[in-house]
Amino acid sequence: MVQVISVEHLTKRYGSSLALDDVSFGVDAGEVVGVLGPNGAGKTTTIEILEGFRLPTAGSVRVLGRPPAAGGRRLKNRVGIVLQSAGSDSTLTVREAVGLYATFYRPRRPPGEVIAEVMLEGTERTRIGQLSGGQRRRLDLALALVGHPEVLFLDEPTTGLDPAARRRIWEVIGRLRARGVAVVLTSHYLDEVQRLADRVVVLRRGQVIAEGPPGQLGGPGATSISFRLDSRATLPSGPWELRARGGGSTTLSTAVPTEALRILANWAASEGFELEELEVRRPSLEEAYLELTAKR
Repeated sequence: MVQVISVEHLTKRYGSSLALDDVSFGVDAGEVVGVLGPNGAGKTTTIEILEGFRLPTAGSVRVLGRPPAAGGRRLKNRVGIVLQSAGSDSTLTVREAVGLYATFYRPRRPPGEVIAEVMLEGTERTRIGQLSGGQRRRLDLALALVGHPEVLFLDEPTTGLDPAARRRIWEVIGRLRARGVAVVLTSHYLDEVQRLADRVVVLRRGQVIAEGPPGQLGGPGATSISFRLDSRATLPSGPWELRARGGGSTTLSTAVPTEALRILANWAASEGFELEELEVRRPSLEEAYLELTAKR
């Protein structure tokens, strides 16, 4: 894969305050990367440096091979940005706003095509001041997509959208990924990040504390196996840790679920037991995230 965003040993100070401390990660073309962290973790500072709005104190940052703050129009022409809150002239119609933004880019997409992609058909002549909150959010996305971006920054892209509209935006992001667009996503909806992101970077106090696919952030030993079993039965030894047992329910934690299930199934068959209500699951991204940040 071609790496389009490179962050190496990024440090940012505000006076005596250290906002980012030796942060490193990369984003490939066609990859969606979620940047997560509690308030004050350094997410906003990181994204604003990548967008070119702030300068790093130390370290190297490249977007499409260029320093973001010094990339000029050549770089800006290849990047789309959806800010957490954005303002457009409320007297413009949707069609006028998208058409205006289209003039800033070469190449550019037909405004009508972008309006349809973000589900704003029928609002072309509606003034921005008359749009609902969810419609304004979709307009923000349209303005970011009208220039054929190769890199897209999305800051809370589905805030204010109903569930159906959220899923349509997820579909748009999926199509962008398939076209090779690199997407950097921040969101407080961790189910959204788990659904969309290929990889997650978790920040806390200006440092990267975890990085990897959403389903693997729990680390080794994170898969849980639970089942109902007579409390008098003595479990065999195996590659697991007993997490809980009582009331007929048993929960194990293991790093090798396939091997653990093989041992349990053979044991249960030989003893004549039935592993009722058998369930195998890894922690959700939200569970892994809360455990990671709570540990620190």
